[in-house]
Amino acid sequence: MLTMAMTRAASGLLRALLERTGDQSSRILLSEIQSVDWQSLTFTGETHLLWLRVPGPNADRIVGRLTADLGNAEFAIPGHLVADIAVASAPSCALDGSVTLAIEALTIAD
Repeated sequence: MLTMAMTRAASGLLRALLERTGDQSSRILLSEIQSVDWQSLTFTGETHLLWLRVPGPNADRIVGRLTADLGNAEFAIPGHLVADIAVASAPSCALDGSVTLAIEALTIAD
């Protein structure tokens, strides 16, 4: 089994995103994740870029549930706030019916 190293904020963000899909969360595959430290004059946090793949059938429906009103969603991540989150680029559909998408987010330490 291949595992990816993730910060607490990144793993919490991934869990929160998966929760948005309800009982279909097991169909979402994390392809890659990048987290980079971020800071301003008053805040510290991380920027994240997550690549997710949803195998077909009905992958577009699951992606729709995941991304619906994403910018206004509330996330419960212990010790962190999601300051900004968006789909990084339009989801792409493969010939096998799977959908791939990238999500970018900024988390701030609480």
